Amino acid sequence: MTANSNISIKLVRNIPSGAPTIDDFQVETVDAPTKESLKDNQILVRNLYLSCDPFLRGRMTGSRNSYIASFEPGNPIEGFGVGIVEASANPDFSEGDIVTGNRVLWETRFVTNSLGFVKVPSGSGISAASYLGVLGMPSFTAYVGLISISNPKAGETVLVSAASGAVGQMVVQLAKARGLHVVGLAGSDDKVDFVKSIGADAVINYKTTIDLDAAIRQAAPNGIDIYFENVGGELFDIALKNMNTFGRIAGCGMISQYNATPETAYCIKNIMEIVIKRITISGFVVSDYYTKPDYKNFIQEVSTKLKEGVITYKLDEVVGLENAPQALLDLFEGKNFGKRVVKVSDISDKQQ
Repeated sequence: MTANSNISIKLVRNIPSGAPTIDDFQVETVDAPTKESLKDNQILVRNLYLSCDPFLRGRMTGSRNSYIASFEPGNPIEGFGVGIVEASANPDFSEGDIVTGNRVLWETRFVTNSLGFVKVPSGSGISAASYLGVLGMPSFTAYVGLISISNPKAGETVLVSAASGAVGQMVVQLAKARGLHVVGLAGSDDKVDFVKSIGADAVINYKTTIDLDAAIRQAAPNGIDIYFENVGGELFDIALKNMNTFGRIAGCGMISQYNATPETAYCIKNIMEIVIKRITISGFVVSDYYTKPDYKNFIQEVSTKLKEGVITYKLDEVVGLENAPQALLDLFEGKNFGKRVVKVSDISDKQQ
């Protein structure tokens, strides 16, 4: 790559329904931004890691009726990421600062006005990628859904879908730390083994289990008090059957339905269970909680547990910005194992 070239990943078209394909992305080589191009308060950032998150699918639809704006075709994709400041016209940031934010462009280098970007503490011994995972949005999502919304009590039973994923693996560990009986759902035998290794009391391979309803009843003989919902569809339907009276459901995501069409969308059959069992379902968007005390409490608890070795976190790393589109698409087929990130460059890399 020459000194003035830059890889940029763009969305070709909006995709209201159905599954996106690799052809819906465009990988371009464009001119790289320079220090001289900076305006007041802007910073030039070289990406280190990009975050692949299921919510990005919703930003491809073109919908104007969502909690977050859709991508504009022809513009770079953006999301969570971690990068290093290579030049700054902002007094709050200096060359060499490691920064993270939620408006990181899918480009090798990009310029931003720094709104929403924060510096990562130096000398902490925590890797840059950790700020997209164990100390990032997915783990905070787990904290909000389980602690802030579900109000767990020792001795209760929690069922966690996608338990080996970016959010689920943290739900499992936070729940065990609070004395809950934890039942995880995962989609392969190696994922099942991983979820067991981080403390789950029982783990079910939902793809190979013939009678999932019976398997959940066996793993949770006292019923389900809390269901942490990441998947939707049939899993949600079966979970409803096994909820206890006054059970709580934290609606984090429903990845099985993100690519559904009106013809293929799953229709919930056990919806009356919500009334019969007086179940509380709370959908939430984690960005609503960053300005609340929950975020400070999350950082304090998880940072401490991470340093003590009480918490572990699995990253699933794909190397190369050009591979980011496929890395994202893999999420919707369950091909990731842990939190999927894309490594763009090393901290020590220089302008080439």
